[in-house]
Amino acid sequence: MASDPAAPAPRARHVDPPPVRRMVPRDRHEPHRVATPLELFFDLCFVVAVGQAGRELAHFLAAGHYGEGLRGYALAFFAIWWAWMNFTWFASAYDCDDVPYRITTLVQIAGVLILAAGVPRLFATQDLALAITGYVVMRLAMVTQWLRAAAAEQGEARRVALRYAAGITLCQIGWVVVLFLSDDVRPYVIPIGVLCELAVPVIAELRMQTSWHPHHISERYGLFTLIVLGETVAAATVAVQSAVDENEELGRLVPVAAGGLLICFAAWWIYFARPVHEHLRSNRQAFAWGYGHYLVFGSAAAIGAGLEVAVESAVHKAEISETAATATVTVPTAVYLVTVWFLHSRHTKRGVLAQAVAPVGAALVLACTAFGGSGVLAAGLVCALLVTAGVLIHGRESRVAGVS
Repeated sequence: MASDPAAPAPRARHVDPPPVRRMVPRDRHEPHRVATPLELFFDLCFVVAVGQAGRELAHFLAAGHYGEGLRGYALAFFAIWWAWMNFTWFASAYDCDDVPYRITTLVQIAGVLILAAGVPRLFATQDLALAITGYVVMRLAMVTQWLRAAAAEQGEARRVALRYAAGITLCQIGWVVVLFLSDDVRPYVIPIGVLCELAVPVIAELRMQTSWHPHHISERYGLFTLIVLGETVAAATVAVQSAVDENEELGRLVPVAAGGLLICFAAWWIYFARPVHEHLRSNRQAFAWGYGHYLVFGSAAAIGAGLEVAVESAVHKAEISETAATATVTVPTAVYLVTVWFLHSRHTKRGVLAQAVAPVGAALVLACTAFGGSGVLAAGLVCALLVTAGVLIHGRESRVAGVS
């Protein structure tokens, strides 16, 4: 019997993924690999902790407590970044998107929220209990993921997964021990714990690398950079709004706001000017690139903290000089420019002039500190010129290449 041509075509039935899958490695060359909704949710929740660390850093810098603020920020941001980074690379290699995987990822999100709740105590009184508790929750959840991967692997790949699980577990035991040490001993032990954490991937993948996806990794890092820059803009906006509500000195705040926006816009432009996934060919490039993003993410978030300090200085609420307040913006901006150049730009630029733009721009941004209260606007203008110079030089290179 012939079918009715006017009848609607049958709709394809949606098939939900099975509750449990074998956690086998993903194809390193899988086409159209993109971030999942769970990964995006993961990033957004982690930025809550980033924002908390940035706000505490701003308070300490505005009060002139530079040492305490920077130490607290470096430690808190390491915990956030390292847990995020480990999940990201694992997901790139083994994301199976089944029920246990999703639940374990949500447990890691709960851990970072516990860590975020402990950040103010970490800054104010060096009370590490809540922060370490949240960190251990995140990392032990990661151990269960690696054990699942080991159960589905064989040979050297299985040993890689087991080395990850064992190394992370040992590090977490060490962090729990830190809670029972005296305040005089902790400053010497914590750097050792950080080095041990950093060594786990290097040791685990010494003989074989996991099947992470270069394009997926570069996208994940780019998305987190976007979210951190968005948090920076949001923090600066709230600071300006609060200052206007309390002091009604909009004229003094406009230069800071304008300079801050130019810096954030330039930071986005510079990071995404060239694709980087082709540079990530093996662990040799990936480890330096991935680890180096501690400075990229940390400096991007610190720019927001610095803009908060600059706003407080503009309305005479900060306890530091205008020059020092400006330095809280120009220093992290310069660090961001140099690290993005080192990790990204230099691999795609040709010629001395093109390579010199970012380092020279970073030096000029630092020099803007001498302008005091006008330094943030000056730094923003330098960043805008830096982007313009990069565009013009790239255009000239493209025309020359086209002619040749």
